[in-house]
Amino acid sequence: MIPSMELDDAVAALAKGQVIAVPTDTVYGVAASLARPEAIATLFSLKRRPTSVALPVLVDSIEQIEACGVAWPPSARQLSEVLWPGPLTIVVPVPGPLAALVGGTTQSAGFRIPDDPRVRAILAESGPLCVTSANSHGEPPCQNASQVRAAFETSASLAGIVDGGERAGTVSTVVQLSDTTWRILRQGAIDERVIAAILGDAGEITQ
Repeated sequence: MIPSMELDDAVAALAKGQVIAVPTDTVYGVAASLARPEAIATLFSLKRRPTSVALPVLVDSIEQIEACGVAWPPSARQLSEVLWPGPLTIVVPVPGPLAALVGGTTQSAGFRIPDDPRVRAILAESGPLCVTSANSHGEPPCQNASQVRAAFETSASLAGIVDGGERAGTVSTVVQLSDTTWRILRQGAIDERVIAAILGDAGEITQ
């Protein structure tokens, strides 16, 4: 049986290059340290996720994003100041090596600050984490620890679960930003109209 973990155990496991399950403000996710490429490879395998589908990155602050060599553009700052922490993943241009590390086929990656105290406490200690929904690729995301155990019971790659109780089950909205435009890649918890009210209608960014 996949064991439950306290926060200190979770941070230690991530530092050793292990993959764990964590609660976010949307659904449960499986997580690997951005600093451990071998753990990210394990995460792709555990999820049966195509390596051409980039993993999102959870952070505790914009400073953690910038420490990865990412220039946080004004449009991203507009969104993050209003909607973070919360269920919005913001996709921006990133250096090529970072994009390749998370599985991107273009020089971009998605970032999010989640609105959950447990995972934020982990992020503050571990640094950025690749975190994607806890399920096999294409299956519904898990909403509690029991579902995570059922989904991965035959895998030896999941070191443990931080149990945060029931999650809402609505995934984050994913918005991609360029210099002058934006578009929704995945509709989720935040309505497109909320983003339009901040950045401008019709996918055009107003500065």
